[in-house]
Amino acid sequence: MNDIPISDHSIRLGQFLKLANLIDSGADAKAVIADGLVRVNDDVERRRGRQLVAGDVVEFAGESVTVVSE
Repeated sequence: MNDIPISDHSIRLGQFLKLANLIDSGADAKAVIADGLVRVNDDVERRRGRQLVAGDVVEFAGESVTVVSE
């Protein structure tokens, strides 16, 4: 599991997937989230705008990353 620091209090899921280099573009984020391929804290998440905060765990394509405060 990798820790990905964010500079603000929260970040949207789509932005976080790009920041963590799990996807290449916003269009990719929209597609994988809509298809139910992303999990946040062990639950399937279908909202690209879901606000993530420190401690949230995002899983996609066999990768697991944790949001941490910078």
